[in-house]
Amino acid sequence: MSAPLQIGIVLFPRVTQLDFTGPLQVFSSVPDAQVHLVWKRIEPVPSDSVLTITPTVSFAECPQLDVICVPGGLGTDDAINDEEILAFLRKQADGAKYITSVCTGSLVLGAAGLLKGYRAATHWTAMDFLSAFGAIPTKERVCVDRNRITGGGVTAGIDFALTLVSQLRDRRTAEAIQLRLEYNPAPPFNSGSPDTASPEILAAFRERIAPAQARRAEKIGRAGARLTAAAAK
Repeated sequence: MSAPLQIGIVLFPRVTQLDFTGPLQVFSSVPDAQVHLVWKRIEPVPSDSVLTITPTVSFAECPQLDVICVPGGLGTDDAINDEEILAFLRKQADGAKYITSVCTGSLVLGAAGLLKGYRAATHWTAMDFLSAFGAIPTKERVCVDRNRITGGGVTAGIDFALTLVSQLRDRRTAEAIQLRLEYNPAPPFNSGSPDTASPEILAAFRERIAPAQARRAEKIGRAGARLTAAAAK
């Protein structure tokens, strides 16, 4: 009998819970799969909402993963310069079959040097930052480039996870999980993308996030410079 598939979702403070709870629900329905919530230590990890998450395994005790997934959130701004997180990702990536992310989790993969030369998706507000890590930004909701599978912002996590399951198992398994979850989206408004939102909504949102974007740009600059310096050694 073959060993269970090992799927690991990396947590960090101020993670966006829907970035990983959507995929978590999908992955938990995969036959013969063991899903881990991974963090430095077994201690409560605050999300960017009122939800606090308890990891199931520490970095040190984590088995070799077949799938490593990094969700996004405000906390990625710190994660991209956290060497302990980046070292863990690089170590796991050596033996993983698939290296994946949702939303701005792709920035963390990039900071670990794992997206250089790969096409990658991310949240639309972070698209301009991917190139700092040698990645090729794409507006695809789910981007598959060899064994790198990256999802767009937040809700794309379910699409990402179903796409990955179709590759890990088969389309029939992915479709059965989709049916179980009754994943049949019909949003009440057509404002889920900068391409479809009204100019007024888009302008107001850009104004609101401008300070956070400036802080992210500064941290991306530091992470990109460190990656370049490491590559030059």
